[in-house]
Amino acid sequence: MTDTDDRLTRWRLVLGGDDADGVGIDRASMSAADAGRDRVLGDLYDAPRRGGLGGSQPRVSRWLGDIRTYFPSSVVQVMQSDAMDRLGLRRLLLEPEMLGSVQPDVHLATTLIGLTSVMDEATRETARTVVRAVTDQLEERLRRATVQAVSGALDRSARTSRPRPGDIDWNRTIAANLRHYQPEYRTVVPEKLVGYARRRSQVQREIILAVDQSGSMAESVVFASVFGAVLASLPSVATRLVVFDTAVADLTDDLDDPVDILFGVQLGGGTDINRAVAYCQDRISKPADTVVILISDLYEGGVADELLERSRAIVDSGATMVTLLALSDSGAPAFDADLAGQLSGIGVPSFACTPDLFPDLMAAAIEGRDVGDWASSNDIVTH
Repeated sequence: MTDTDDRLTRWRLVLGGDDADGVGIDRASMSAADAGRDRVLGDLYDAPRRGGLGGSQPRVSRWLGDIRTYFPSSVVQVMQSDAMDRLGLRRLLLEPEMLGSVQPDVHLATTLIGLTSVMDEATRETARTVVRAVTDQLEERLRRATVQAVSGALDRSARTSRPRPGDIDWNRTIAANLRHYQPEYRTVVPEKLVGYARRRSQVQREIILAVDQSGSMAESVVFASVFGAVLASLPSVATRLVVFDTAVADLTDDLDDPVDILFGVQLGGGTDINRAVAYCQDRISKPADTVVILISDLYEGGVADELLERSRAIVDSGATMVTLLALSDSGAPAFDADLAGQLSGIGVPSFACTPDLFPDLMAAAIEGRDVGDWASSNDIVTH
């Protein structure tokens, strides 16, 4: 690009407008980065002011991540503040009659979380109330299935064919030995006993949720925080929640409250998955009893080869590792298919998962079943 073209591109970014705005530079002729900057600027400043969010919420969530990719933090702060006004969010959060007209959902929650840095204290408290309504709804929907699936998996994984007399599961034992029924004695003579190992009060599994904070993963962050809180409430499971962009933040201490988790994340920005996986790897103490769930679209900004080496080492140690390309209800995600395929090739199955299927996924991982086979049996395409 010549100096003249560079100056004209900068004027295009400042002035905005369509491709016939007189500057002579259209978006198609720009570099990918400049075209991205032009797009996110246009989304905010070329669009008419909105009185509400309507169906734009998913796109707003992505936009909040994109601006951190293309602009420094000082510019991001200005754009976020302008977005609060132009999207009608400031009025929405400060006027109760406006807030009452909006149905809280996961998309609204991700939008609010992305704008917390430019909210004043009163607005932030109202935003927390809205986000809490969303997480409470999600927890009510997902808690029972998660607790049942994980608790059942732990019980099944503890079952033994050599139980102590007091630990025999007689219903299952009889069912397993019906072919040995003795008519003359009118009883079953069991050749195989089915029971449970003596119940233990200590932790039986360690679960690590590593969640990508990039803008495209916003909905996944919300669902992961809710599942993290539910899992942390189970005494037989030790749950760790790690969120990351180019840095890593361990939010395990906030697991009792999904809202605290969500207001502790910073959606958008770069991504260093390798660094996050290294952090998780260092915290695996009992590999055979550990499940690592990496939730990421796999657009790696770090060292992909090192990521693959670390992931292979985790699998080789005896731990179970799974990559979820999305944890959401929003359909097929965008992701790095090449890296997903390489991870699957070393024993880390990679696929998108809806929140309603996540409890069954955790059960399969806890029981040591092949998670790739589980995905196929549920018509989930692995990569």
